[in-house]
Amino acid sequence: MRCLSESEYKLGSRFLFLSMAIVVLQQDIRIVEEGKHKIKAHLLHTLQSMEKTALEERRQLRIQLRQRNMQIVTAEKNDAFTTFLFITKECEEKRNYFNPAIRKKVEAILMELTQKAPQSGPRHTSTNA
Repeated sequence: MRCLSESEYKLGSRFLFLSMAIVVLQQDIRIVEEGKHKIKAHLLHTLQSMEKTALEERRQLRIQLRQRNMQIVTAEKNDAFTTFLFITKECEEKRNYFNPAIRKKVEAILMELTQKAPQSGPRHTSTNA
């Protein structure tokens, strides 16, 4: 039996998958910073902009979770599925996610963030006098 409201489920799952997307972005930023990319500045600017947007959204979601006295905890994980426990003051509900489906949800969030990122790179000032 489901005890979470639709809005609680959407809030919790968005927070969960956005948090995973942030981890992916942070890993990508580190790889670009350490790499020998020819267009490093533009790529780094885009990834950092995406990360900033995601962190701000997650901050807002965390506030909403606190207001609803809600928590999301990883309960179990194996090769095929990950189980998360959604905890509210009224109930606890386990949700199972197929790992490839998690990957698709995270990719969709990354695509959203890509579209929100500014299209121009960092501005450089000319040093010619």
